[in-house]
Amino acid sequence: MEKLDQRICIIGAGPAGLSCAMYLEKKGYKNYQIYEKLNKVGGKCWSPKIKVKHNGVEEEKSFETGAIMGAITYHAVSEMEEFGGYYHKGPDFKPGEPNMRREFRKTTGEVDHPFEPKVNFSFKKLKGLLKLKKQMKKLNKLMQTKYVGYDCYGHLGVAKGEYFGISKGVDGYCGATKENSFPNYIKGSNPNLKDLALPFAEFCRLNKVEEVQRIWIAPFTSFGYGFFDEIPAALVMKYLDVTTALEFVNMKLWTWQDGTQQIYVHVNDKLLHPAILETEVVKVERPEGKVIVTIKGKDGKLKKEEFDKLIVTTPLDYFAQYADATKEEKELFSKIIHERYCDYIATFEEGKSPNISGYLVENMVPERLGHAMVYYNRWQCLDRDCPATVYALANHTGSKDVDYDVVMKTMDEDMKKVGFPIKEKLYAQEVYYCPHVSSKDYADGWYDKLEALQGTKNTFYAGEIISFGDMEDTCAASKDIIGRFF
Repeated sequence: MEKLDQRICIIGAGPAGLSCAMYLEKKGYKNYQIYEKLNKVGGKCWSPKIKVKHNGVEEEKSFETGAIMGAITYHAVSEMEEFGGYYHKGPDFKPGEPNMRREFRKTTGEVDHPFEPKVNFSFKKLKGLLKLKKQMKKLNKLMQTKYVGYDCYGHLGVAKGEYFGISKGVDGYCGATKENSFPNYIKGSNPNLKDLALPFAEFCRLNKVEEVQRIWIAPFTSFGYGFFDEIPAALVMKYLDVTTALEFVNMKLWTWQDGTQQIYVHVNDKLLHPAILETEVVKVERPEGKVIVTIKGKDGKLKKEEFDKLIVTTPLDYFAQYADATKEEKELFSKIIHERYCDYIATFEEGKSPNISGYLVENMVPERLGHAMVYYNRWQCLDRDCPATVYALANHTGSKDVDYDVVMKTMDEDMKKVGFPIKEKLYAQEVYYCPHVSSKDYADGWYDKLEALQGTKNTFYAGEIISFGDMEDTCAASKDIIGRFF
């Protein structure tokens, strides 16, 4: 039995760090501290307030720059909501709520209807949609049979044809039962799971379901998670498991009235020890039996603190820059890849703002790197007066990275071409996004090697890399780490 009074340091107050603290409290641990170098909690879940004017009335509304939505499979996020007392809207939205609507546009600006057979009808289109429907059913069956065990959080054992983790299942959905649904652990052997190390495009070819990429690409690639020729299928299918993917297709999604960031603001407010902001961990030393952390506060002064254990929720590929990383840590963490995701919130020329969110699918390929892939209209009630967030990817394995300034300019040009000329950028950023490893390193057992390091030198690793870079998988990874090691 672990001593509940041991002192625990948590680095980072994003979804991972705050969920770690919440799950520690639930297990009776009260002697922890969270350090966050920024002046806010929530990490990439950042929801700035912007003054907007519509029909002569000015008001302040929240906008999103990171996470936007959730679904019925967001189990750990639901536990965060319950703890903080702040809940989602939807999927049945009321007037004035930030609902989910979307369209598809060609890069020329023409509205497209790729999944509506009666619009711009042709036998070729109908044949393609029937093929897609057939392959969707096939994939659903494959994931419940050939790839049984895929739908748990994390990647433990997959490279060896095994599975172990908290189930993502929802009782009654896609073959899930109460016994193999969240929050129960599932465990077993399935050699077919090794296929999940393949890039998703190759995985689809192997199983002759190439058409399903048409469904998966919009909520995956445009959301900053990478391209299907480079990302292991495990990451795609663990984020967009069949249940979640169908919720996206049917637009049965959640949003948060004041933004996703407020989930974590509310959780932080309820913690026994809220995060200490503007405090950076600049050095970690781990002598035998303890952890010495040097922090730099907003006054610039350095201070040393001693802890019994350390939980790292920030990017592990940066860990060696400030910590006494071992040879094994350095080697393993050096293999981490991340996406460069760029976005901005912008206003548009009068009367020319998009009044619905839109996908530019033609730009979701490596050949169009740096181009706008999606624009997000959050407030239907503001009609053409609503600012929108626009997103693009700036890197791809095997391609030359696109410079940030070039991406910003290209996105402006794209939006003008589709009929939404930018007036002013209110916020713009490039974000470290979706840390993962290559298909080769995945197949070589990278995640099992990380698991073997858990607890070494009194250090535990959480965060996006453990399962996937969305807020649900990140929080669920914390639940798993705290549940098994504390």
